[in-house]
Formats: sequence, C-alpha cells, structure tokens
Amino acid sequence: MKRALIVLASALAVAAPAFASEALLKANNCMACHAIDKKLVGPAYKDVAKKHGGDASKADALAAKIIKGGSGVYGAIPMPANPKVSEADAKAMATYILGLK
Repeated sequence: MKRALIVLASALAVAAPAFASEALLKANNCMACHAIDKKLVGPAYKDVAKKHGGDASKADALAAKIIKGGSGVYGAIPMPANPKVSEADAKAMATYILGLK
C-alpha cells in the first residue's frame, strides 16, 4: 500500500504542472485563439512545439512573446500583448507548449 501511494504521488507530481499549465492557458484566454492540435486564429500549440524542436532554451523567448505579443512568425495576424500574465505563469505556459508532442 505504501509503495502504491508513493507511485501515485510521483505520478501526480509529474502530471500537475501539465494540468496547471493547460489551466493557465485557459484562464488567460489563450485558448480563444489557439488550440492544442489545430490552427484557429493562431497556430496550434503542437505546431509551435514542432517548429522549435523541443528546444527548452526557447521557453524564455516564448514566455516573453506571451507577455509582449508578436507578429510575423505564423502569419499576418499579430498576437496581442498579455501584460497581466506574470513572468512565472508565462514561463510555465511556454514550457508546457514546447513539451507537447
């Protein structure tokens, strides 16, 4: 029983950031323009992850783009700035997005 609880706690610890980051995407209205696996107004998050090849060093740049906005990378429609998103939340969302397969 004790071993089962340890395994469950470990699994939850690994899964929690993924759930938290997806919740952050929803809470910050990112899902109005983006989806995990299909293009809406902006690119699918899986396409962003694919383009950046799982390069974890891109997380800081993506986090900055989440906060400051940007344009031209995925088409003519600009992504608006999200100045109310904290740096920590933006980094968590960026890390989650870049980790998608």
